[in-house]
Amino acid sequence: MDTRRKPIIIGGVVIIVLLAIFALGTVVMSLLSTPGVHTPELNADNAKPASTDVGGEWQVVTGDAPNISSVGFTFDEILPSDKRTTSGSTQAVRGTITVDDVTLQPGGRIEVDMTSINTDTQRRDVNVRTKLFDTDNYPDAAFEVTEPVDLSALPDDGSVGMVTVPGKLTIKGETREVKPEFQAVRDGDKLTVSTVLRFNRLDYGVKTPEFIAAKVSEEGDLNVLLTFKKS
Repeated sequence: MDTRRKPIIIGGVVIIVLLAIFALGTVVMSLLSTPGVHTPELNADNAKPASTDVGGEWQVVTGDAPNISSVGFTFDEILPSDKRTTSGSTQAVRGTITVDDVTLQPGGRIEVDMTSINTDTQRRDVNVRTKLFDTDNYPDAAFEVTEPVDLSALPDDGSVGMVTVPGKLTIKGETREVKPEFQAVRDGDKLTVSTVLRFNRLDYGVKTPEFIAAKVSEEGDLNVLLTFKKS
C-alpha cells in the first residue's frame, strides 16, 4: 500500500468519527431544546361541592379540561451560554386507590406508560423514550401508596386541601421511597390531585452522554395531575 495514502485514509477516518460524535451530540442536545409538553397543576376554579363521600374504590379517569389526567417530567438543560427548561408528558395513566371510610389504604397503585411520553417533537420523543428512559426495557413507571393516610381534613366544598402520601416511586426499574405533598379537591363525583415532586434522575438511572456540550440537570420535577372517579 502506498504510504502516502495512509495520512489521507487516517484523516478521513478521524473526520468520519468526529462527524458521528457531532451528529449524536446534536441529537441528544435536541432532546431538551424547546419547552415541550408540561403537565399542569390542578385547577379548582370551577370545582363544585362533593356529591359523594370520600370512601370507596377510586379509579384514574381521563377527567375534564383543564384537569386531564397526565404525568410528566421537567428538567433544565444547561448550555455553556444558555439555560433552558423542557418538559414531557403523557395521558396514558392507569390505576386505582382505595379509601376505607376516610383513610387512604396502602397498596393503591398508579402506573404510567412511558412509551407514550410526548415532548411535542417526534424525534425528541423517540430519543427521550429510548435514550433517557430506556422504555424498551422499562416501559412503565409507577407510584404505590405504602402507608395509611387520613383524608378526613379534605374539604367537601370544592376548595383545595393538602395531603402527604408516603409511597414508593419506580422509574427504570429503580425504586425509592418518597413523600409527595398533593393538592387535592373533591369536585362533584370526582377527586382530583396534583403534585410537583423534586427528584434526582441519577437515583433512577436516568443518564445522558457526558461528551456533549449540553448538560441535563440532575435534579428535575415529576409533574402529576390525576382525576379519579369511583369504580
